[in-house]
Amino acid sequence: MQEISAAVLDGKKIAREIIAGLKKQPKPKKSLAAVLVGDNFQSKSFLKQKEKVAEELGIEFQLRQFSPEIDQVDLLKEIRNLNEDEKIGGIILQLPLPNHLNRGEIVFAIDPRKDVDALNPRNDLVLPPAVEAVRDILRITDYELRTRIAAVVGSRGFLVGAPISRWLDGRCRKLILIDQGDDLSKTKEADLIISGVGKAGLIKPEMLKSGAAVVDFGYDIEDGKIYGDFDSSSLNAKRLMPNAGFYTPTPGGTGPILVAELFRNFYQLNGFYD
Repeated sequence: MQEISAAVLDGKKIAREIIAGLKKQPKPKKSLAAVLVGDNFQSKSFLKQKEKVAEELGIEFQLRQFSPEIDQVDLLKEIRNLNEDEKIGGIILQLPLPNHLNRGEIVFAIDPRKDVDALNPRNDLVLPPAVEAVRDILRITDYELRTRIAAVVGSRGFLVGAPISRWLDGRCRKLILIDQGDDLSKTKEADLIISGVGKAGLIKPEMLKSGAAVVDFGYDIEDGKIYGDFDSSSLNAKRLMPNAGFYTPTPGGTGPILVAELFRNFYQLNGFYD
């Protein structure tokens, strides 16, 4: 297969810049609490990344892990206890939750003043980290969104697709929403593709128009290796240039930015960031 040139965006570098900015701010005295239900390997891996950044920033990180059999009433009680604990300045609800739990009711119970992931629909204090990550990427690449066609693959996704779709609406020339079962060929129209499905290699380079940009939030594991939604294996990655087509790699793309933005939200909710 003939290689196609594309610019690769270093998410780790963006994350380091965000964290460096946080280190210049006064450190919140309150703790960050993470709620984990069950023993999901990917969830624990994500929390380890968050714990590592907390340690780097000198923030106390508390993991509250519960049995996968915990019922709705008991989990809601645990969330409310964290809401009322004055020593806790932020709450992470690590998703997904077991199927028997009502996610909507649980996220609605999180105090918006402690909701670092902006899961609660009442939260108008901070933006979801996925939205902030897209904003970071567009700013760094000097991307002119107003004149472009954007497509969101997995547009109903709770953490990525839905909040990003809402944010993009009215900010780009045209917005294409693509969900499970929809025609993926519509990506050929888009200048910017944002994907958060979590299916390895779902989007191929030949499905994109020339010069398109891809922001990949997808995360999948096959044979012990991590893959994103975008199959970049046939691409010849080059240094990122302004206004050029680019993509975020997996791993090392959007993941580190998401974690960094979660901590920026934590600082902001505790009054230590403009």
